[in-house]
Amino acid sequence: MNEQRIAEVLRAAIPETHVAFLKTFGDTFAFGGYLLVHAGIRPGVPIEQQQPRDLRWIRQPFLSDAHDHGCMVIHGHTVSDGIDQRANRIGIDTGAYRTGILTAAVIEEDDLRFLATGAQLALA
Repeated sequence: MNEQRIAEVLRAAIPETHVAFLKTFGDTFAFGGYLLVHAGIRPGVPIEQQQPRDLRWIRQPFLSDAHDHGCMVIHGHTVSDGIDQRANRIGIDTGAYRTGILTAAVIEEDDLRFLATGAQLALA
């Protein structure tokens, strides 16, 4: 099945109200000292100047960058065997589509903890 046909099938299967709802979402959500984003950020670029393509798709140089981003970035997009907690970012993508383990970060005031379905989580 080619990409155009896949797009047609998806458009036919997803109600317009769902598409409209998804279009209201932003690419980031910030609160306290945290920034939640799908994939990551472009290191060295101010948060307000980040490009949607990076927020949704970046891996490198974000994953290997150790600089302080001015906030703790919580992201998915790159699967790891457990929570990938670093000084400047936390990766919570545990590959639910293939492992059955869906991971979430729970932030309540100064408390950060993780919940997961399935097996016990390990810090990567």
